[in-house]
Amino acid sequence: MPDPGSDQDPTAALQRVLATLSYLLTRSRAHERQAAQAGVTAARSDLWLLMALEDSGGVSRVGDLAALLMVEPPHVTRQISQLESQDLVARTPDSVDRRARKVAITPHGRAILNRLQKTSQAGLHEALAGFDDADIATTVAVLNHLVAYAREKHGRA
Repeated sequence: MPDPGSDQDPTAALQRVLATLSYLLTRSRAHERQAAQAGVTAARSDLWLLMALEDSGGVSRVGDLAALLMVEPPHVTRQISQLESQDLVARTPDSVDRRARKVAITPHGRAILNRLQKTSQAGLHEALAGFDDADIATTVAVLNHLVAYAREKHGRA
């Protein structure tokens, strides 16, 4: 990626960096390499669903997961069936609505997710060597703001 000169608009420079980072982080080979380091065979989309479940307290309705992942519920239902066959999630009855089912991350699913997250965090520690915690916290705040904006702007489903 070319170096954005000091005269480039900061927003344009951020857009270019985010686009490049998004491209690099979503490459299949990057996921495969990171998953192999963690000893994980789950697909990238499976790990996103497990993270969404974890962020929801470990249990969620299919519709809520679909909204969080910004996909259609039937897509999540199919994915849950695949994850359930791997003992990464389990369907549980909904105590409020007997007709509904919830999805819970299993201990095995949580262990898989934790292994991948530890590997990812180790890579980030290496990449961010030399930056202090305040710089990283500011970056996290800016990126969280952009995530919230994107969810609001582009809808949740």
